[in-house]
Amino acid sequence: MDLGKGEVISGGRRLDAAELTLRIKKASGALASLGIGAGDSVALLLRNDFTFVEATRGTSELGAYPVPINWHFTGPEARYIIEDSGAKVLVAHADLLAPLRGELPDGLTLLVVPTPGEIAAAYGLAPELCAVPAGDTDWNAWIAGFEPYVPDSVGLPSSMIYTSGTTGRPKGVRRQANTLEQFMAQVRSVSLAYGVGAGAAHSVITGPMYHAAPNTYTTLALLAGGLTVFQPRFDPEELLHLIQQHSITHLHLVPTMFVRLLALPDAVKARYDTRSLKWAVHAAAPCPVDVKNRMLDWWGPVIYEYYGSTELGAVTLCRPEDWPGHQGTVGKPLPGVEVKIFDDDGHELPPGDDNVGEVYARVAAIPDFTYHHDKAKRESVGRDDLVTCGDMGYLDTDGFLYLSTRKADMVISGGVNIYPAEIEDALHELAGVADCAVFGIPDKEYGESLVAIISTENGVALSETDVRAFLDGRLARYKIPQTIEFRASLPRQDSGKLFKRLIREEFLESH
Repeated sequence: MDLGKGEVISGGRRLDAAELTLRIKKASGALASLGIGAGDSVALLLRNDFTFVEATRGTSELGAYPVPINWHFTGPEARYIIEDSGAKVLVAHADLLAPLRGELPDGLTLLVVPTPGEIAAAYGLAPELCAVPAGDTDWNAWIAGFEPYVPDSVGLPSSMIYTSGTTGRPKGVRRQANTLEQFMAQVRSVSLAYGVGAGAAHSVITGPMYHAAPNTYTTLALLAGGLTVFQPRFDPEELLHLIQQHSITHLHLVPTMFVRLLALPDAVKARYDTRSLKWAVHAAAPCPVDVKNRMLDWWGPVIYEYYGSTELGAVTLCRPEDWPGHQGTVGKPLPGVEVKIFDDDGHELPPGDDNVGEVYARVAAIPDFTYHHDKAKRESVGRDDLVTCGDMGYLDTDGFLYLSTRKADMVISGGVNIYPAEIEDALHELAGVADCAVFGIPDKEYGESLVAIISTENGVALSETDVRAFLDGRLARYKIPQTIEFRASLPRQDSGKLFKRLIREEFLESH
C-alpha cells in the first residue's frame, strides 16, 4: 500500500507517508523471508502504534491475513485466536507479552516491538516492561535489515478480524477482495460512512485498532493523505487538546467516549476550540438520545452515526440533518445497501414500529466473508444473499432503521417479546444513571423475568423505588424490571459494547 502523501504522529514521533510506506515494504520483505505468503496468517498483539500499520499492511501485501488480537485477553484467550487462525508469526508489543509467555504455541515465530514512550506514559508502564527482552527478536532492528519488498503482483488487502465475543467465543471473519476494482469499491462504500473519502482529512485514532471499525478507519484515513494522529489511550481532555492542536476534521468515536467528554467540567470544555471538526462519526454500541443531543448542542451539526458490523461493513448512515425528525434511528441504508426485516417464520415485515424483526442486509461493494473453521455458522446467518448479525429492529415509513436489541438478548416473559434496549434507553434518561444493563433470567411462572443492573454517576444516590417510579408511565408495566440492583461500574469493551453475557453470568452466580 503506497500512501503517497500525508503524515502520521504518535506522541513526539512523526513519520511522513513515504517513510511509513518504506517501513511497510520492508516489513513485507522481512515476513516473506519467514515463508509468509498467500493464505497464511500473522497475529498482532499491538496497541495503537506505527507498527500496527506496518505489520498489517506488510502482511496484506503478501496476500496473507493480519489477525489483530484484543490485548485485554488473557493468555488462554489469546492462544485460542493464535491457534484458531493458524498464525505462523506473532508481532507483539513488549509490555503485552507477560501473560502470554506460557501460552505461545510451539513453532510460532515471535517478533517483539519496544513499547514507545508515549504509550508507556499513557498506561503507567515501567521501563523494564517496555524493552525487548534478551533473546527475543526486535521488530524495528529486524525489518531494518531487509530491502523493500517488490511483489510479482499487487497484493490486495485482506483481513481476518475476530468478532468481539460478547455472546460466545470470538469468530474469525475472513475476507479478501478479488480484484483491485472490488477493493476500491469497498473503500468508496465505507468512506461514505466515515466521511474521509473527499480530500485529505485530519484524524485522531481514538479506538483500539484491534477492533474492525478503528482498524478500517485508520486505513482510510491514511489513504486520504492528510494527518493521522494516534492517541495512545483515550483521554477526553487530551482528545480536545489534539483537536485544537492539529485542527482535526474527522473522528471515529463510540458513545462511551461521548459520555466521558460530556462529563468534563464546563470550564475544561470551554478551554478548547473544536470548530475544525467536520465529521465525527460514532457506532459500535447504542447511543442514548440525550447523549447525542448534548453532543450536537456542543459540537454542532457534525455528529454522524452508522450501523454496521465486522461481517457487513457499514450498512446505514444517519446525518445530523436526519436526526431531529428521526431521533433514535441509526440511519438510512447507504447507496448499494439493501436492508430487510424478517419475522421468526421468515416472512419479510413491512415498515412500522410494530413490525420488529431480525435485521438482514446486503452490501454490494463488500466482498463476501467466511467464518474461519465454521461453515455451518456462516450458513446460519444468511438468507438468500442477505446476512444478519443478530440485531432486532424495524424500518419506518421513511426508510430509516431503528434497532431494538440483539436477538440473543430478547426476553420472552409471559409469552410477550421484550427488548432490553428500549428499557436501557429509558433508564439513560433518569438523572444520575451513568450506565445500565437489562437482561432476562429464568422465571418459573413467566418463563423469564427482567433484571436491571445500574451504575450511577459520582455522588448520586438512587433507589429501586426511584427507578420504578421513573419508569412507571414511560413503559408498560410488564417492561419494568422485577429486579433492580446497583453496581459501581459495568464492564464494557473499548468498542463501547457491554459485556452483557458476563454481567448476566455474574448475576446468576451470585444469586
